[in-house]
Amino acid sequence: MSAPVILRADDTSVSLGGRSIVERARVKLRRGELAVLVGPNGAGKTTLIRALAGLLPADGKISLDDKPLTSFSPRERARRIAYLPQGNVFHWPMPVETVIALGRYPHGDPFGTPTDEDRRAVRAALKATGTEGLAKRIVTTLSGGERARVALARALATQAPVLLVDEPTVSLDPRHQLVVMEVLRDAARSGCAVLAVLHDLSLAARFANHVLLMQEGRVVTQGEVKEVLTEQRIADVFGISTHMLDLDGTRVPIPQWPL
Repeated sequence: MSAPVILRADDTSVSLGGRSIVERARVKLRRGELAVLVGPNGAGKTTLIRALAGLLPADGKISLDDKPLTSFSPRERARRIAYLPQGNVFHWPMPVETVIALGRYPHGDPFGTPTDEDRRAVRAALKATGTEGLAKRIVTTLSGGERARVALARALATQAPVLLVDEPTVSLDPRHQLVVMEVLRDAARSGCAVLAVLHDLSLAARFANHVLLMQEGRVVTQGEVKEVLTEQRIADVFGISTHMLDLDGTRVPIPQWPL
C-alpha cells in the first residue's frame, strides 16, 4: 500500500514576467519517500519547487494535507514545509548553532528563550549533517561545502513533514555529496516527504524512490528510477549518451558523451 500523499500539485502552471515557466505540472509527494526532480538547465525545476513551497503564485491546485496551500498562513506553512534554496548565502557573522536555530523560528516566539524541544532539534540537525564540530564557528568563515551542510541543518531543524531542497549537493566534494544524500534519505525514512532538485543523474538513481523528469516547463514523465532514467530518455532530454552501471541491483546512468 502506498504511503499517504502530503503535498500535491494538480495541473499547476507558473508564469513569470509574462512568460510561461511551468506548464500543468502534476506532483505527488508521499511521506517516507525521497523524490528527485531532474532536468536540463532552464527546464523549470527551481520555479516548480518554489511554487510547491508557496513562494510563487501558481495556477491550478496545490494542496497540503488535502487543504489548499493558500489557506495556510506563512507561519503555518513554514512549520509544515521546510525549503532550502540554492546558494547558501549567509550575510551575518553568526555562530553556526545560532544559524541552525533559525529553523525553529516558525514554532515559537522569535524573541523568546529557546525551548528544550528547540535545543534538541538543533542538536539532531547538527548530528545528522556532521556539523557538530562547526557549532561555535562563525558561519561566514566557513567553506562553501560547510555552508551548504549548515543550510541543510537549518532546514532539518524545522522538523517539517515536507522538505524541499534545491540542488543541495552543488558545492560539495564527492564524500559530502553522498553524506547529504544519505541525510535526505534518512529524513524520508523517518517519515518526511522529501523532494530534491539534482543535476547528478547518478545520485538521483542511487538514492531516489521516485524520479520526476522535467523538460521545457513540463514534467514529461515520473515514476521509479528504472522507468524514468533510461538510456533513450536521457539521450532525448539531456542530449547525452550514458553507460548503465548495475550497482546493488540499481541501474545507475554514467554520462559518457554529448550527442
